[in-house]
Amino acid sequence: MRGVRGPGRRAGVVLGLTGMLVPLTLAIGSTPAAAASACTAKAGPHQKQVEKFLGRKADGKQSTADCTAIRAFQKKHGVSPAAGYAGPLTWQIMNTMIQQKAAGKNPNKAGKCPVNKGRIACVDLTRQLSWIQDGKKLKFGPVPVRTGKDKFETRTGLKKIYMRNIDHVSSIYDVKMPYAQFFDGGQAFHSVTKSMWNPPGSAGCVNMTPSNAKSYWSLLKKGDEVYVYGRKPGT
Repeated sequence: MRGVRGPGRRAGVVLGLTGMLVPLTLAIGSTPAAAASACTAKAGPHQKQVEKFLGRKADGKQSTADCTAIRAFQKKHGVSPAAGYAGPLTWQIMNTMIQQKAAGKNPNKAGKCPVNKGRIACVDLTRQLSWIQDGKKLKFGPVPVRTGKDKFETRTGLKKIYMRNIDHVSSIYDVKMPYAQFFDGGQAFHSVTKSMWNPPGSAGCVNMTPSNAKSYWSLLKKGDEVYVYGRKPGT
C-alpha cells in the first residue's frame, strides 16, 4: 500500500482471473449459493504442473481430491474464484514459490543487486523476493514479498530510504502501514497480515509479513539504499 500516489505506470498483460472463470459442475436446479461453493470438474491448462506442486499424481486429469487440494491452496492465498481450477493465476503463484525456494541462501547469485554499496536492501520483482546484504554478504533473508499490481507497479532502480514511521497510516487509502520505510515517492516496505502470494498485489509498496517487516526496521536506517529490479509476473 502506498502513502502517496505516484506517476503513471507501463501497461501490462494481466494473468488475471479470466482463465479461471470456467463453468462449474452443478446439479440441475442448484441454487446460487451452491454454485458459489461448487468444485469444477474441468481440468485446467496447468493441471499437471499444479498436481505436481501439490504432491498429487500428475496425470492431468481433474478428480474430486485434486479439486479439493487446489481449492485449499486458492483459499489460503486469496485466489478468486476458489473453484479448484488449475488456471494461469494459480500456476503463476505456485511457479513463483518454486523460484523463491530455488533461491536458497544465495539470492544474488546472478549479481543483479549491487555489491559495492555496503548495506543495501534488494527487491527482485520477478521472483517476489527481498533480502538485505552488505557487499557480498547476506545479512537477512531472502523473504517473500508482495509488490505492486498491474498499473501500480513498484518502481525499479536505485533508491534511498528517506522516511521511517513505525505506526504510519496511508493518507490515500486510510489503512495502517506498520514498520513503514519509504524509499520512492510513497512506496515503502511495510507489514501486512495477508498472504504474500495474495493476488493481484499491492498498490506499489513492498508488503512483508509482520516479523520480516520488523527485522527490516531493525536492520535498516534512513539513508540506506534500496535496489529494485525485475518485473512482477502479470504486470
